[in-house]
Amino acid sequence: MLTCEICGEELLLEEDMRTHLVLSHLEQELRCPLCSLSGVSYDELCFHISCAHPEEQPGAQGPAGFVPPSGCSAGTETPQSCSAEGSRVTPPAASSVPTDSVLAQHNKALDAGGSPPGETATARTAKTSPECVAPCNEDNDGVKAKQYRLSVPRKEKLFSCPMCALVCSSCFLLQEHVELHLQEQRSHEGSAPEACSPARTSPAASSRSGERRFECPMCSVVCSDSFSLQEHVELHLDHANAQHMLGCPEAVLCAVFVQRQFGLDGGGGYSRQMERTMERAVARGLMAPAEFHCQRAEMMESLASGVDDGRTRTRGVLRALYEYYQTECGDSVHVWLSADTDHYCSSAGDKGWGCGYRNLQMLLSSLHTIDAFAALLQEKAVPSIPRLQRMIEDAWKEGLDPNGASHFNQRLQGTRAWIGATEIYALLTSLGISARIMDFHQPSGPGGTHPRLFDWVKQYFQQSSRSSRLPPRLVHTSMPPLYLQHQGHSRSIVGLEQKKNGSLCLLLLDPGTSASDTRKLLSRDSVSHAVRHVRKFPGSLKHKQYQVVAVQGTLSAEEKQISILNSRTLRAERIP
Repeated sequence: MLTCEICGEELLLEEDMRTHLVLSHLEQELRCPLCSLSGVSYDELCFHISCAHPEEQPGAQGPAGFVPPSGCSAGTETPQSCSAEGSRVTPPAASSVPTDSVLAQHNKALDAGGSPPGETATARTAKTSPECVAPCNEDNDGVKAKQYRLSVPRKEKLFSCPMCALVCSSCFLLQEHVELHLQEQRSHEGSAPEACSPARTSPAASSRSGERRFECPMCSVVCSDSFSLQEHVELHLDHANAQHMLGCPEAVLCAVFVQRQFGLDGGGGYSRQMERTMERAVARGLMAPAEFHCQRAEMMESLASGVDDGRTRTRGVLRALYEYYQTECGDSVHVWLSADTDHYCSSAGDKGWGCGYRNLQMLLSSLHTIDAFAALLQEKAVPSIPRLQRMIEDAWKEGLDPNGASHFNQRLQGTRAWIGATEIYALLTSLGISARIMDFHQPSGPGGTHPRLFDWVKQYFQQSSRSSRLPPRLVHTSMPPLYLQHQGHSRSIVGLEQKKNGSLCLLLLDPGTSASDTRKLLSRDSVSHAVRHVRKFPGSLKHKQYQVVAVQGTLSAEEKQISILNSRTLRAERIP
């Protein structure tokens, strides 16, 4: 058993100790223990000590108490679970971070060996919505979090796995062990649910009867999928060490879970998540420190310009689909394709929450190619995610969708908050672009399918080829793609295919598809296989509710003001 010389944490393996030192201690500001030098990197501090204090630290490899890692500091990345766009349900606001007085009362109760204030027997049993709030994490308020953890009386504690008989000496080891259980659950489940989601409903509220439910082994919370369950259980484990299992209300942990799920936990936004990912790569030896600083500088330069760096972009997708349908797929009677659209996939900076922004980037990339809309776009290139967040905030300031703005406390920048159909609509309207939100709020066909959705998409693309004669088999229209929102994810509809038997098939670009997989569409050798992942038949789209954002045209100044006023009670057009 290894013991950290700085905080006394006990770990089993040397690798775990090195990771602990990087995550828990080296991220803090480094100071020379022999003089007043501070504000330098770890390597600079080691060089300073070896040169300025050689006689003070003979043979030392760095500051006392530190074990040199393989690279620079590292961070962690928090997986995000997903919700759905539908009816508006307000999540706990980000402002519900505990005040000093709440923390003081909570600490006083813990020091006395009792339960935190506000936790009655009923509250502990029923796990109802909390009035008290969970402790801040270090990203929100490092000083408060440290003071809170230090105020908890330290004592030896064994941590039992809630799923088997294993007993661990550290909550960190327990967390890794429980994650193995959860991974097994996901493998039994069959396939992973689709990544990030933009919406403002709780995961439990949006689940349909008959779906598989995942119950937390540590409290009474029920999650809709294994990913949500994993994040929820991780909250128990994250706070286990600080609270030493002294009975903090599980409802408190559930409140923090919801805040994290809606991106309102103050854990940082795109740039912070990207830095954490690169820091972790450095700590694992997968990235050199020099490369880290180079990529970080490039990222900051890109964010300062407000333009997406293009690393996740794949061009020529619609042209490749057009060439494929010219020679292949003889069982198709008609195929409609949208205007040229670039594919944007999720990156390390927005993994788990950025699908709405990536689909918005796809839509804007298409609008740039259409003369009627290109003149209205403020940016001459597709904006980055932080820039899109600012643009949506500016739309709220104009008075668009005040109810939606209140869900996010008027702020998206620097957060991982998920956006949905209403935020897309608000941004387009602020740019002077007319848009509609169509709400397919319930299945309209057998087996939970949505044939009315497919029929509506067909009518949308047929607008560009209305005539008395039959349309050609393959039509590359000038219509922008459609933004498709559903439970757990959002995607872009870039076309529709009609088979000889009359069945319809949507052509979807998914932000969750990697750039390497998308580029397979550009190769004649792999396009036939890659198209299979683009096609979606009615049997593949069986979520309870879908929303579609469709661009219609441009707005005059007067029409824009009318749209702003109407957005005070923003409602989608419901079908059926």
